[in-house]
Amino acid sequence: MPWVYLVLAGIFECGWAIGLKYADGWTKLVPSLLTIAAMAISFWLLSAAMKTIPVGTAYAVWTGIGTVGVAVLGMILFGESHDIMRIICLLLIVTGIVGLKVFSPA
Repeated sequence: MPWVYLVLAGIFECGWAIGLKYADGWTKLVPSLLTIAAMAISFWLLSAAMKTIPVGTAYAVWTGIGTVGVAVLGMILFGESHDIMRIICLLLIVTGIVGLKVFSPA
């Protein structure tokens, strides 16, 4: 179950990072409130996962999921660059995340 919490925490991290863009410097109420809620959920799930998963592994996976997720969402939602080298670099991050899961003692 801790790995499920960790993946969900990473997904909510993507939500709050993208939410920051829509909150427009905290000037838009609903996106700001949703962003704060996503932050709270993400941190709560991360802390629950860290009860079992080592802190270094949990944090690296959490930030990796957030990094890849936000980069992909940036490509989809905001028309950011999707050149082949950027995609290869994102795949390297995914490989690292999978490696941390496979080789984690938890």
